[in-house]
Amino acid sequence: MLNGLMMDRPLSIPAVMDYAADVHPERRVVSSTVEGGIHDYSYAQARDRIAQLAHALVAMGVKPGDRVATLAWNGYRHLELYYAIAGIGAVCHTINPRLFPDQIAWIMGHAEDSVLFFDLTFVPLVTALRDRMPPGIRLVAMTDAAHRPDVADVVVYEDLLAGQSSRYDWPDLPEDTASALCYTSGTTGDPKGALYSHRSSLLHSFSVVLGAPRSFGRGQRILPVVPLFHVNAWGLPYSAPLSATDLVFPGPRLDGASLWDLMQSQGVTAGWGVPTVWAGLIDEMRKRGAKPAALHTLLIGGSAVPPAMIRALESEFGVEVLHGWGMTEMSPVGTVSRPEPDQDMETRIAARIPAGKRLFGVDLKIVDEEGARQPHDGAAKGELLVRGPAVISAYYNDAAANAKAFDAEGWFRTGDVARITPQGDLLIVDRTKDLIKSGGEWISSIDLENAAVSHPAVAIAAAIAVPHPKWDERPLLAVVLRAGMTVSEAEILAHIGATMAKWQVPDAVAFVAQIPMTATGKISKKDLRVQLADHYTGTAG
Repeated sequence: MLNGLMMDRPLSIPAVMDYAADVHPERRVVSSTVEGGIHDYSYAQARDRIAQLAHALVAMGVKPGDRVATLAWNGYRHLELYYAIAGIGAVCHTINPRLFPDQIAWIMGHAEDSVLFFDLTFVPLVTALRDRMPPGIRLVAMTDAAHRPDVADVVVYEDLLAGQSSRYDWPDLPEDTASALCYTSGTTGDPKGALYSHRSSLLHSFSVVLGAPRSFGRGQRILPVVPLFHVNAWGLPYSAPLSATDLVFPGPRLDGASLWDLMQSQGVTAGWGVPTVWAGLIDEMRKRGAKPAALHTLLIGGSAVPPAMIRALESEFGVEVLHGWGMTEMSPVGTVSRPEPDQDMETRIAARIPAGKRLFGVDLKIVDEEGARQPHDGAAKGELLVRGPAVISAYYNDAAANAKAFDAEGWFRTGDVARITPQGDLLIVDRTKDLIKSGGEWISSIDLENAAVSHPAVAIAAAIAVPHPKWDERPLLAVVLRAGMTVSEAEILAHIGATMAKWQVPDAVAFVAQIPMTATGKISKKDLRVQLADHYTGTAG
């Protein structure tokens, strides 16, 4: 083998902001703040503050490899932490504040966090967990002296930066140096940690820009509703500065009205987030009779996107939908829709129902129960496995989880059941744990949910398997109705029966005021199964 004669320069996270500040220093980072009001500064100003923060972290005694935790919303200070922590060789451990307190305490202990940065919203949570945090942990409130919280021994973020140099000589770290740590939401067992590197994060971000090019570039303003506290906000903290794209952070206010107002006032052109968030925005757009003026694209992922949502955005408001799929363990984006020009409306909608085509660097395969590869013919289905430079090779300090997570060839088991078309489109059939087996036949919960939410009175629907005295288990549909609307169980079941076989149609509908959600904004079927477990046996529901 003959090696190329090229310089061996490592991929580096702080180099992204250095590049942005040198090449397009005028591009903006706009944040809706916890304290109230809008903060607006340039990438050049962001670089200066990131350098000040790096000096402050070193002065605090943070060493390479130390885990520095955050409990924070999407905002400019959180972005600065992403770069400064990784830049000095430490690990930015983003904690999902929507997890149960017991899970947060467990995660902090497992990660052995040495410092915790937190937004003012989370003062009560920090206070409640203080005695359960790792010994010696230091606390930093992400605010200024005027808003200092009443927390013992707390340091104020802006005080840390005061007087520090705005230039930092970043160390030449090996590109496989750990940069960030994110734990799964722990729907089964304890949360599991995905430990990203400088290399994996940047390769993923390059691929994201290539995979969704219309979201990026000069003149584009992207709104990451997907949180910085989970899976690196789908790589946007790196992809946006690389591509001269303005970042608009929503802070803690994620309701439809607040998002509409922010998008309108800041000229947001693209938004990325989970379906439940965009459902609220669609309702708001219908109330106001218009989309935010500059908005042209929404990338929707995290869970399957109902065709009814795609139709509403595309046909009612002219907003292009990109359907994406991925996992925490994949950094996380794995596939994204690839729109074709000059398609008629029905073709556009149909083309966005699959979860898209793979990003560069992501390999996909589907296997049967014996592990044999299945063809990508659009008909065969099986468990979906992935590999690539932005896919984990192991969970962080979790040998038990690692033993189950990979096949003999080293591919990661996603837990999804899927089909792949000859054109490379990924169609998620279901999560393996969410498939419903009734009388020996498999039923897709996703197909049931999509059929249900296409009814105009249904706001949210979730299909689960519930024990049944005759069929072992049967599908049960939990439904939240739209405000002010009514519909009968028989009408919903008839609506589903118009597009699905009789044996696939649930025997009943459970009308509920709300459906439990996971810490990442997805429907929590684990909790829903507990809530409705006895529905068909007659002792509850």
